[in-house]
Amino acid sequence: MALDQRRAAPPPPTLPSLGPLGFARWAWRQLTSMRTALLLLLLLAIAAVPGSIFPQRNIDSGRVADYIAQHRTSAPWLDRFSFFDVYSSPWFSAIYLLLFVSLVGCIVPRTAVHLRAVRATPPRAPARLERLDAHAELLTDLPPDEALAAARAVLRAKRFRVHSHDAASVSAESGHLRETGNLVFHIALCGVIVGMAVGHLFGWRGDVIVPEGQKFASSLTTYNTFSPGPWTDSGSLPPFVLSLDRLDVQFQDKPGRSFGQPREFTAYASVAEQPGAPATPREISVNHPLTVGGADVFLLGNGYTPVVTVKDAAGRVLFSDAVPFLAQDGNYRSIGVIKVPSASPKQLGITGFFLPTAEPTFAGGPVSLFPDARNPELALSVWEGTLFPNGAPQSVYTLNTDEMKQVTKPDGSPALVRLRPGQTYAIPGGRGTITFESVKRFAGLSVRTDPGGGITLTAALLATAGLILGLTIRRRRVFVRVRPATGAETAAATGDGAPGVGGRAGRPATVVTIGGIAKDSDAGLAAVVAAVHDHLADRKTDRAR
Repeated sequence: MALDQRRAAPPPPTLPSLGPLGFARWAWRQLTSMRTALLLLLLLAIAAVPGSIFPQRNIDSGRVADYIAQHRTSAPWLDRFSFFDVYSSPWFSAIYLLLFVSLVGCIVPRTAVHLRAVRATPPRAPARLERLDAHAELLTDLPPDEALAAARAVLRAKRFRVHSHDAASVSAESGHLRETGNLVFHIALCGVIVGMAVGHLFGWRGDVIVPEGQKFASSLTTYNTFSPGPWTDSGSLPPFVLSLDRLDVQFQDKPGRSFGQPREFTAYASVAEQPGAPATPREISVNHPLTVGGADVFLLGNGYTPVVTVKDAAGRVLFSDAVPFLAQDGNYRSIGVIKVPSASPKQLGITGFFLPTAEPTFAGGPVSLFPDARNPELALSVWEGTLFPNGAPQSVYTLNTDEMKQVTKPDGSPALVRLRPGQTYAIPGGRGTITFESVKRFAGLSVRTDPGGGITLTAALLATAGLILGLTIRRRRVFVRVRPATGAETAAATGDGAPGVGGRAGRPATVVTIGGIAKDSDAGLAAVVAAVHDHLADRKTDRAR
């Protein structure tokens, strides 16, 4: 008891101080680990989700303004955190750059290790090959050098790198292409990121709706929406001129599950490389874009543009144009807005539906029965007041009625307008007339340039090839050892003095031991070991003959 009391408690261990440099090394190792790269890739996918939920300023600033006006409590906070500019926000860029740095930091040391492994010779054969995952042993009358030479031949035929560290063994290794594939895959991921960055920085996209019979001249001000990259020179857009001659749209009109489904969209256009140049006929269809002036023109959609004329009470034309109505369902029940800021004494706003094949009774409201224009009709309501409250921007497809009132009939009921092509409606109160002149189709075109597209495509193909190599190739090592057979082994092989391998023509017997090991689970390793065994057994039989 006294001895225990005299024993002092051991002092607590003293840990070394990490220090700034040590902390930096630890942070770098964490950042460049594969676990961190996968986490950042997941975060990047999650961070992109708000971009598909909330309207984005670079695509439609009017929708953003409408959203902020309708959500006065949450929208300012969303705006503070750049939810309306997701892909150019600091937090999205931070994840993007950290992922790139993580991949590069992971690739560089792994590449150095891989290059050293490729240049290095296979390791020495272990002393006890029978302890390896796959192994075999046979007794042959081949001399040791001939047995090793035969083993080398079969291993080289199977694309193994072969080396002998001594006269009694052969070491073989294969599967370095597996790590090469992994590195190619990760380098290609960096290439995809670089390609996307190049496309984002230097590329641009412009969307435009072109009605049949009208022309579109490519310039900054003629696109309905224009999204340039941060380093894009907006003054260097290709100055082509496109005239939409005809839009051929076919729908499935046979009864069945596919009734009303689109069968074909084809835009027939005349395109000139620049103003004044001769135009050439071209076709644009889904998945078959037109390339002009280094830009790709895609056919994204189609719809209807009713030609509407609005006159005042004196008969003066206030508005006359083809107005695009956007389809809301498979039967092309479409909504649109006509804004007449020149109306007096109050501005006019007309909103409603275009129905390609209108249901005549309107019993269930304005409904289209088929997407083709077989019974076209407009169903409209008329508003008067201020079209643009406080001068705020708004989409051309929406009508802000905060400072407007619906026009009513003398009995006080809302003025609801139903028009077919060629019909005219007199707006109550002597406000003028609305005439439905005709119906045209429109093509929704998207003009894009992506300077990083080639980089991204090449990187994606390389990533696929690297992934295939990494998943199909197995890392294997096979070792072969030879030694003279003992008398007991020779006697056991000959059995009761019968002729055997040992001692034939005065040649001593040789014991060949084959062993193989794989880095991962490998069902084909045993087949490689068996192939070496069978080849040596066949050589033994040939010598016997």
